[in-house]
Amino acid sequence: MKITLITVGKIKEKFYADAVAEYVKRLSRYCKLEIIQVADEKTPDKAGEAIEEAIKYKEAERILKYVREDACVVSLEIQGQMFDSAQFAHEIESIASKGTSHIQFIIGGSLGLHQEVCKKADFAVSFSKMTFPHQLMRVILLEQIYRAYRIINGEPYHK
Repeated sequence: MKITLITVGKIKEKFYADAVAEYVKRLSRYCKLEIIQVADEKTPDKAGEAIEEAIKYKEAERILKYVREDACVVSLEIQGQMFDSAQFAHEIESIASKGTSHIQFIIGGSLGLHQEVCKKADFAVSFSKMTFPHQLMRVILLEQIYRAYRIINGEPYHK
């Protein structure tokens, strides 16, 4: 299985980069992992709704260049479906059993995802009703993918 994370913005803090590197290493025994980072747009202070929409659209254009028709596309959205870890593992296993060999997870920038990206997704996942920094969300997503593979392979995992 190939897993791709399409993310907006670069990881700036070393502790996030170290965590991502650790999960990339751990996941290498389970899947082929690719992380694509697209540039984020700077949001001016007190930006109005129109400016925020334009920023999300520019980021969407960059994201959509990497979305593949043959992949299962999963957007991370607050309004998405919530899973526990076992359900998330089952979902990944189910996608693979249907013959799809590539899953693309999309993490938006600080303003979230533009509707054009959300429309391309096969489904949306939410990890919480809370908002997280997109750099931290990358670490959380990688940890949950790693945990999912441990569950799928019948290996111990922390509950």
